[in-house]
Amino acid sequence: MTTKSKVLGGSFIIEDIDASSIVIPEELTEEQRMIAETTEDFVAGEIAPVDEAIEKLNYELTVEKLRKAGELGLLGADVPEAYGGLGLDKVSSTLISEKMTKASAFALSAGAHVGIGTLPIVYFGNEEQKQKYLPKLSTGELIAAYCLTEPSSGSDALGAKATAVLDEDGKHYVLNGTKQFITNAGFADVFIVYAKVDGKDFSTFIVERSMEGVSIGPEEKKMGIKGSSTCPLILEDVKVPAENLLWEVGKGHLIAFNILNIGRYKLAVGCVGSSKDAIEYSAKYANERAQFGRPISSFPLVAKKLADMNIRTYVMESMVYRTAGLFDVGLADVDYSAADVGYQSAKAIAEYQLECSINKVFASEGLDFVADEGVQIHGGYGFTQEYRVERIYRDSRINRIFEGTNEINRLLIPGTLIKRAMKGELPLMQKAMKLQGELLEMRSSLGEKFEGTLEREAHLLSNAKKIFLMAGAGAVQKYQMKLDQEQEILSNLADIMISIFAMESAVLRTQKRISLQGGAKAQLGVDMTTVFVQEEFARIAELAKETLAAMESGDTLRTQLSVLKKLTKSNPANTVQLKRRIASRVIEAERYVP
Repeated sequence: MTTKSKVLGGSFIIEDIDASSIVIPEELTEEQRMIAETTEDFVAGEIAPVDEAIEKLNYELTVEKLRKAGELGLLGADVPEAYGGLGLDKVSSTLISEKMTKASAFALSAGAHVGIGTLPIVYFGNEEQKQKYLPKLSTGELIAAYCLTEPSSGSDALGAKATAVLDEDGKHYVLNGTKQFITNAGFADVFIVYAKVDGKDFSTFIVERSMEGVSIGPEEKKMGIKGSSTCPLILEDVKVPAENLLWEVGKGHLIAFNILNIGRYKLAVGCVGSSKDAIEYSAKYANERAQFGRPISSFPLVAKKLADMNIRTYVMESMVYRTAGLFDVGLADVDYSAADVGYQSAKAIAEYQLECSINKVFASEGLDFVADEGVQIHGGYGFTQEYRVERIYRDSRINRIFEGTNEINRLLIPGTLIKRAMKGELPLMQKAMKLQGELLEMRSSLGEKFEGTLEREAHLLSNAKKIFLMAGAGAVQKYQMKLDQEQEILSNLADIMISIFAMESAVLRTQKRISLQGGAKAQLGVDMTTVFVQEEFARIAELAKETLAAMESGDTLRTQLSVLKKLTKSNPANTVQLKRRIASRVIEAERYVP
């Protein structure tokens, strides 16, 4: 189950995508459903009974359960079979990540190990490194950690000060430096460490805990994710064998940034799972909690919260499985045993850098919204540790900081698109120039009748893309090489792109559901997509207005606002009625309902 052909990263902003080409959760294979059930059973049987002990940061118990997960194959989904893993498709590994979230902080320990900890060796290791480490990482015999951040460098990863110097006999690199906020550091055996060779060439090394000079600092006292280990890694004259250099000297940035791309996507997947959990806890509580002689779920404002939580989660889910499908096709041709596997992997992953950042920003902010509303539904009880939604709320906050802050990702999204256009990889400016003449001649769509299912939403989506091209092209033309200094404008453009990808993912998923399941079974999806597109389109209109006003004035601005007004006029749907209908389904099911 993959998309039929490779899609260019970022092309969604200028092309119309066919619904049949995307991956949706409703078409999972029987094998994929079994993998999801295995993960759910593992969490229920192995983690839930010892949840409180893990939350108190029990290293031994966490490692024991990681190895149990390894026995079941849950740590080897992304590792090729030739190296002891399962070599599963990305949809399957996405399911594992999503279903693991009920394990709370343990899910983070597992996610850091299988994702940013193991994947650098999968994608960039040589044959000897893969044979040596991957089988043991797949079983949990070895636990991995990823070490990029330093006390003085976070988002500015290339500003790292850790150094590596090749000794005289050429057999070892001597590493010195300190890495900070390292997940799994308290019990990890293998560390993926970034350091500058001779203080200048950013490179990557596989460092083992047993190497002399490796030490671990004290645990950080964190707001959330308390059951996961977060410590500094201290390197003092650590002699790392030269064969533990990952890929080549000076290629560390390609490894770091592409692994972060995968990490951002995986983080979004985790947010989907946590959002579903929050909805389940909140819907059950709302049905059980009575006030004024009736359950609070019967009050429209509480029901509206559950509807909004469900809608946001539906869109997040649509985005991450669509992206999983992109990766399945993009990585399908990578030969993991080839000498140039590093170049193959870097190219394949970098193709969807933009989509990974979009997933990360939307899902991390989506989970924050869902968790916050969940606490509100619980009232005072939501502020107590007796109810799980309190932990979801605390744990969710780190996601907007992890894997590059959302602010950094917002700058990356339009920046990446523009770079691709400048390289001739996407005809962005050509499309924008062609559109300029059309926009002046167009008329308002207000009064048009859209009788087909989601026909109006597809029209709004098309107009949203035109709005982006108008604002984005204007920004490029006005600021040219200085555009990177206009962070507010870049952030607005990023938010418009995020909204478009989110809207389109929901529209395409629901269209495909209709073709697969029929209109009746997909009706809830139609309702949720309608509400989301209506509300998100209104947000796009405001962002575009602010952006145009920041760039232009006088007659030029008035002309652009006139065009924007034509593009944004539409008859609104009755979202109040739709949300009531959505809420009733969630309240009845007492869980997330797609």
